[in-house]
Amino acid sequence: MITFTILGSGTSGGVPSLGCDCEVCRSTNPLDKRYRSAALLETEKTRLLIDCGPDIRMQLMPFPFKKLDGVLLTHSHYDHVAGIDDLRPFSVFGDINIYADTISVSSLHQTMPYCFTDHLYPGVPLLKLHEIQEHQEFTIGEIPVMPIRVMHGKLPILGYRFGSIAYITDMKSIDEEEYDYLKGVDTLIVNALRWKKEHHSHMLVDDAIRFARRINARQTYLTHLTHLIGFHEDANKRLPEGIQFAYDGLKLTFSSF
Repeated sequence: MITFTILGSGTSGGVPSLGCDCEVCRSTNPLDKRYRSAALLETEKTRLLIDCGPDIRMQLMPFPFKKLDGVLLTHSHYDHVAGIDDLRPFSVFGDINIYADTISVSSLHQTMPYCFTDHLYPGVPLLKLHEIQEHQEFTIGEIPVMPIRVMHGKLPILGYRFGSIAYITDMKSIDEEEYDYLKGVDTLIVNALRWKKEHHSHMLVDDAIRFARRINARQTYLTHLTHLIGFHEDANKRLPEGIQFAYDGLKLTFSSF
């Protein structure tokens, strides 16, 4: 059994948004509360964390405390990496293996230099960085990982494909040749910031719907959402069949990749 859990479906500011008094931010419905984007992919033998933002401590608290076999980073923006230091308890299982592209590996060396010195002080997370390249598939345990390249505005970042499952966040555009690496995707999790008002580095809902239809995904879940999406239950009614908004704690199960 394969389980894909959405740990966080919110954008960089999360929902509720600090200082906002709108109806969505005041909602008491758990479906309207969104931590920063992250996900957990699990099989019976392997656990992969996708991104590790500032909410990761609370996001992982409900799960059994056991080894993380890998942490896949989409890119090194704060809302996707700021919680890496909070993974230090997992060092009891050995090195924490982090997989990222060249840009993100370089960034982590700059933002977390205390983790990469010759003499680590007690308590520092034991991080082992693995530099990966788009289109070069590798496996972690029994999980196949295919990095693909998408554009976050002008910044190249990674999306990930796991067999028939694809997870892409913070995408604004994608080169035509990347579609070849998305053929046969059945379940798509992809970003959709809000309904209206163009953004320089994120897709809107209509963009995400067009993208999902282009790759012909059977089921699509929209993530990395702002409070401007509206109430979760009302917003879902506005989406076409086969597409729905993700929410924190959403569990998708599969029999195989």
